[in-house]
Parts: sequence; C-alpha cells; structure tokens
Amino acid sequence: MPRENNFENKFEESQTKIKELIQQRRWGELRGYLSEWRAPDIADVMIDLDKAERILLFRILQRPVSSEVFAYLEPLHKDALLKDLSDEESSRLLHDLTPDDRTDYLEELPGQAVQRSLNLLSPEDLREAQILLGYPEDSVGRLMTPDYVAVRPEWTVGQALTHIRNRGRDSETINVIYVTDSSWKLLDVLDLRRFILEESTVTVDTIMDYSFISIPVTEDREEAVRMMQHYDLIALPVVDSEGILLGIVTVDDALDVVQEEITEDFQKTAAVEPLKMSYRESGIWSLYSKRIVWLCVFLVINLLTAGIIAAHEEVLRAAITLAMFIPLLGACGGNTGAQSSTLIVRALAIGDVRVNQWLSSVGRELVIGFLLGLTMGAAGWMMGFFSGGKEIAAVIFSAMLCIVLVSNIIGVIVPFTLLKLKFDPAVASSPLITSIADVVGLLIYFSIASLLLKAG
Repeated sequence: MPRENNFENKFEESQTKIKELIQQRRWGELRGYLSEWRAPDIADVMIDLDKAERILLFRILQRPVSSEVFAYLEPLHKDALLKDLSDEESSRLLHDLTPDDRTDYLEELPGQAVQRSLNLLSPEDLREAQILLGYPEDSVGRLMTPDYVAVRPEWTVGQALTHIRNRGRDSETINVIYVTDSSWKLLDVLDLRRFILEESTVTVDTIMDYSFISIPVTEDREEAVRMMQHYDLIALPVVDSEGILLGIVTVDDALDVVQEEITEDFQKTAAVEPLKMSYRESGIWSLYSKRIVWLCVFLVINLLTAGIIAAHEEVLRAAITLAMFIPLLGACGGNTGAQSSTLIVRALAIGDVRVNQWLSSVGRELVIGFLLGLTMGAAGWMMGFFSGGKEIAAVIFSAMLCIVLVSNIIGVIVPFTLLKLKFDPAVASSPLITSIADVVGLLIYFSIASLLLKAG
C-alpha cells in the first residue's frame, strides 16, 4: 500500500507540474520534461487535463510519441481529441498510427464518426483500413498488421539483410522474417538470427526448413492468442485460404486481447454483461442496463426458495431449530458450487480442459464433492448435536453431505452445458450457481428433514 500511495503522490505532483508549465507557456521546458516519460504515462496524465490543456500538451509531442500516446487513450478521448484537432493534424495522426491500432480505434466508433475519420485518411491508408475493417469483428483480420518484412527464397542472405535494413524501420517487428514466393504465398518463417549468422553469399532457400505456424485470417482472435502462447511466438503470420501472407499478429496485440478477455470473464462471473468501454468511461444508464437483467433473473430464482420454505412450514414448526441452519447450508452449497464452477470455467478458457473431457471432470468433482461433504457434514453434525440433539445432528450431517456434493456437481455441469449450447461458459457466474444451489439445497434439506424426523 505505501508503494501505491507513493506512486499516486508522484503522479499528482507530475500532473501539477505539467499544468503549471502549460499555464506559464514554458513549451521548451515542458517538451524536455515529457521526453523522459513513456507513452502510457502521458496518456494517463492527458485524461485528467481539461480540454484546452489536453490539446496544448498533445500538440507539443513529437509525431512518433503522439501516435503512441493516442493509441493508449480510451475511445471517447480519442474521438474528442480528433474533433479538437485540425483536419491536417487529425489526418497526420491517423496516418502515423500502426494499421492494427488504427483499425482498433475505428471499430470502436459509431458509424458517423468512422466515416468522418475515414475521410481524413490518405487513399493508401483508406484502402488498408477498409480491408481490415471488412473482416469479422473478433477475427484475426481485425487484429493483424500488414507491416512486416518478407524476403524471397532465391535471394542471397546479403540481399535479404539489405532489404531488412531498408524495410525494417516501418515494420512492426524484424525479429521474425517471412519468406514468400512471387505471389506472396508464405513458404517459411525464420528468425533474424539465422540471417545474421549465415554467410552473405548463401541463398535464403538453403536455410529454410519449411516448418512454421500460421493462422487463417477469419479465425477468432482468441485462437491466435492460444497459438502464440502454446508455441511461444512473438509474432504469428496470418494467411488466407490459399496460404497468401496477409499480415502478422504481434505479442503486444495478443496481450491486449488477453486483458480484454480476462476483463470480460471477470464481469461475466459477477453476472454483469461485458462493458463496451472502461468502467470510468461508461455512463450510468449503461452500467445499470448491464446489471439489471441478471439481478431480475436471480430475483425470480430466489422467489423459489421462499416458496420452498413456505411449503415446508409444518416441518419447521415441528423442529424450529432447523430454521437456524438454512443460511448455513445455503452458503456452504453456494460457495462449493461457485468454487467448482470457477475452476472449470478457467480451465476451459485456457484449454486445460476440453468439452469432450466433461465426464472425467464430473467424476473427479464427484469424489472431491463427497470428501468436502463428509468434512463439512462432520462439522455440521457437531453444531446440530449441540443445538437440537441426535436427530437434528443426523439431518444436518446428511443434508450438508448431499448439498455440498450436488452443488459441486452443478458447478461443473453448468459450464460444460453452456459451452455445448454455444454459450460462453463464463456466464456460469458465481451468483448464478449460488442461486441454483440455494434452490436445490433447500429441496434437499427439507426432503431429508421430513424423511428422518418422521422416521424418528
């Protein structure tokens, strides 16, 4: 915590200094001060400046830095900034963005704003943007960048290195070099190290092994992330159905996808529809509408628990001690189901478990649930014994064992079922599992109580 406070204090001090330099029109000193800053930090400072200060700050940034800073801004701030800049400044800024950052920005805008931005692009940038925007929304095509370095197999290593030096400045990465034929069909993927260590007179085809990983342009971007993680890649080539190299996905873009997907999963596990933008940028109505639907669903489910309790009023009258254990049993069942659900949802997300492995997963959790139920049931037996005697202790033990076991299985089955039905398993959120476990738990509890107490 002290480290976090120190960071916040330092950030506030820096922001105050920047405001003072802007107000005093000390542009040279401000430019020198910001030269020591990284683009993400400048973007954070800009968000909290007022409109006039934000424009002045942005205009004194050097062109490469300004495009980097722009890429880190939230969508609403990007659109607002472009509106405040002149058409010439906006056009230059959009041109300086990398193709993938430009596509990411454009796809977040409403239609009218997209058209306004497209009108500011040069003919070459416009064609590039239209191609990238033509791919499905969550496809690799939207994520890739066409800025890469490719060489021909018949070139010598010396010719290839000369080409790399000439084209490398505009490339997203030069750590990986792509070998294509005259029709741009991908033939191989080679590390730059291979070129550096070979003799300059050797031809490229002699160092090729024709072993590489690529991904179709229409594939989901999450698959690109999975492949890059699995094969430990810093860049993944993107090809069409004929193997033509269209672009590459780099590790920084993959990390952005990972962050977005994890954020979405966190929101879904809390029964919140994924936000289209950051929490800070979301309006009150948006936050309300994303949460109210599931809350109403849980309200209906929880009405069932009230109905179950009312239907077993006679059992409660016969042994009023049973009522005090309702919250305890409900919480234990809900927590157990939420645990198993969280573990399975995450395992499915990272590929640790596949859909066809549902039976083995259920079997494993059946054993685990039984062991958990025995342990928690033993604790419940002691509480029941001291509260109401042997009969109540037997009810609590049996109910706890069955509720924990069944809730654990529910937490496993629901995510698999959702995935089988083509729904995101993250929808199997803790509140949903807890609500279902409450209803099932009460049915089990009162059924066992009625059976054992009547038998007694």
